[in-house]
Amino acid sequence: MSSFSLTNDSLLGILNIIKFLFSITILLVGILLSENAALTDCDRFFYKPLIWFGVFLLLVSLTGFIGACFYDHLPRMLWVYHVLMFLLIVAGIIFTIFAFAVTNKGGGRLLPGAGYKVYRLGDYSNWLQNRLNNNRNWNKIKTCLVESKVCSDLYSKYWDVSFNKFHQKPLNPIQTGCCKPPNECGFTYVNPARWVEENWQVYCENPDCKAWDNDQNILCYNCESCKAGVLDNIKHSWKKVQWFYVICQMLLIIMYAVGCFAFRNILIDES
Repeated sequence: MSSFSLTNDSLLGILNIIKFLFSITILLVGILLSENAALTDCDRFFYKPLIWFGVFLLLVSLTGFIGACFYDHLPRMLWVYHVLMFLLIVAGIIFTIFAFAVTNKGGGRLLPGAGYKVYRLGDYSNWLQNRLNNNRNWNKIKTCLVESKVCSDLYSKYWDVSFNKFHQKPLNPIQTGCCKPPNECGFTYVNPARWVEENWQVYCENPDCKAWDNDQNILCYNCESCKAGVLDNIKHSWKKVQWFYVICQMLLIIMYAVGCFAFRNILIDES
């Protein structure tokens, strides 16, 4: 009959039940953020790390629970659990630091007299730019933007306003970058959905001026300003998720430390 302490065994079991429920919560949060993200974000693939983190934590917690309940028959299971838990915590810390680093750059620039900011793709981290410039990723996001009718809703809301009033509206980054041509193009405003492209050759230094089209399925969805607007949304979304990651990591470290203490007592009792 095993001599290891029932108290330590129970403690490990309880900790892993808590971790299991915790992993379910993380998984659900990741799925909800991915599936129900604001349609103006269209950045669901950026929430996948949170989902995978929840899945891995769920599997690790099950390993620890089985190891605690069947220690007599599976003594090595707790060793496997503690190694996996350590790797999970280290990976989580590395990812959190990485996420803070790649979202630290970028942001909108104020325009005199405008109610919105302008966004430049080059202001954001190279890693985020590369992810977004990937044709496969961008085509998905672009399709999402078109289907979400984010620009159509904007046009319906401000259809009959003058340029001066439209210029003062608090447009979000997606609306600024994707639903209107850049200000420096000098296009003549007819209404929010129509801009007359007069003498665009003069402004060809900005490729977005050529990319703009009044077609509702094109607009500025191929513009760098549109990608910059999406990146700004992603940046702010990740900032919120990062703090959730930080809280998760702190709780996991505390539970891991308590679990290590209990496991140490089990090993002492076994010796």
